Amino acid sequence: MYAGRDFLSISDLSQNEIQSLLDLAAKLKLESKTNTLKRTLTNKVVGLVFEKPSTRTRASFETAIFQLGGAPLYLRADELQLARGEPIKDTARILGDYLNGIVIRTYAHQNLVEFAEYAPVPIINALSDLEHPTQIIGDMLTVVEKKGKLAGLKFVWAGDGNNVCNSWILGGARMGMNITVSCPKGFEPDKEVMKKAEKMSKSTKAKIEIVHDPRKAVVGADILYTDVWVSMGQEKGAKKKEQTFKPYQINKKLLSLAKSDCSVMHCLPAHRGMEITDDVLEGPNSIVWQQADNKLHSARAILAAFVGA
Repeated sequence: MYAGRDFLSISDLSQNEIQSLLDLAAKLKLESKTNTLKRTLTNKVVGLVFEKPSTRTRASFETAIFQLGGAPLYLRADELQLARGEPIKDTARILGDYLNGIVIRTYAHQNLVEFAEYAPVPIINALSDLEHPTQIIGDMLTVVEKKGKLAGLKFVWAGDGNNVCNSWILGGARMGMNITVSCPKGFEPDKEVMKKAEKMSKSTKAKIEIVHDPRKAVVGADILYTDVWVSMGQEKGAKKKEQTFKPYQINKKLLSLAKSDCSVMHCLPAHRGMEITDDVLEGPNSIVWQQADNKLHSARAILAAFVGA
C-alpha cells in the first residue's frame, strides 16, 4: 500500500490509508510494550537529513529505526555538500543509491519535492515550512486513544496558522473532523491548503473554518491545540508577534469556554507563559505527554509502512 512511496503531505494519504497507519501505530505500540516488535528494517539504513534543530522528531525516528532493526544515519545539512552549493538533485541521487529511505527536516517544502523527484527511495517529510505530516499521525493516534474516534470531533487550533496547522487542516478534512482555526488576521493558514481541504471535506462532511475571535472559536471544542507563536526561521519581529498573539494563549479562562472534557494538545517545545500557561500544560485536560510519547509509535508505523515493506 505504501511501499516505495513518498510521504510529503498528509493529503498524500487516503482516509483508509491514514486509518491503516493509525491501526499499525497502535499495533506496534502494543508490541513494543510486550517486547514482540518485528525487525522490519533489518539490513536497511535510513538517513535523517536535518536542516533544523530537533529533539522529539530526531529522537523518535532514530529510536524507531533502531528498534525495527535498521541503522539510522543522521546527516546535518551543514555537514553535507549541500551547504557548499551542491544541487539537491545531485545529493538526492547519491543518497538514494546508498540508503533505503530518507527522513528530511527542512525549511522550503520545495526541497522535499526535489529530493522526492530525484531520489529512488521513499522521502519522508519530518517538517517543512509548509507541513509536518508525521506529527499529525502521532497526534491522531493520541486523539483516538483519548476520544475513541476522529470523525465529528471539533478540533480548535489557537495561534499561528503554521505548518502543523496546515497538516491538521488537511488531515482533519480527510478524516471528517470539524477544524476551526483561530488566529489573528494576517496569520491565517496557507490559502492553497485551505482550498484543498475544502475540496476534500465535501466527501467527508468535515467543516473547515477560520474564526478570529478565540473566545467564540473554542465553544464546544473537543480538542484545543496550540504551538509556538514564532516558528524556527521566522524570528524576525518576534516581540511584536508575541503581543499580537496574547489573546490566543491557552489558559484556564479560554479552556473554560470549551467542553469540560476538552483535551489540550501541543506539539512541543512549549514556551510556558506564552502560547500556553503552565497550569494548563500540566493540568488534567492536557494530553501533551501522551501525544509526545506517540511520536515514537507513529514513527515506527511510518517507517515500517513506507521503508520496511
